[in-house]
Amino acid sequence: MTDTLTRDEVRALTGRSDDRVVTEILAMGASRAELAVARAWLENDEAMLNEGRPIPSGRVARLVEMLQANDEDLPAIPKL
Repeated sequence: MTDTLTRDEVRALTGRSDDRVVTEILAMGASRAELAVARAWLENDEAMLNEGRPIPSGRVARLVEMLQANDEDLPAIPKL
């Protein structure tokens, strides 16, 4: 099984139908695991910090920024 995301998978994993965001995620070559980690940070950053997880960096940080950009209800991810 390949880890390459499809447009439909990105939409399902992010809950977004915005073609621009979906296209950017596909173009950056993000994996399912990276997208899942980004979603976990957006859904419950406090739990991630309490588990000792490092602040998102690299592709995961970019995914967090992209997903958070159009969703004002999501919490801000702490910066180092």
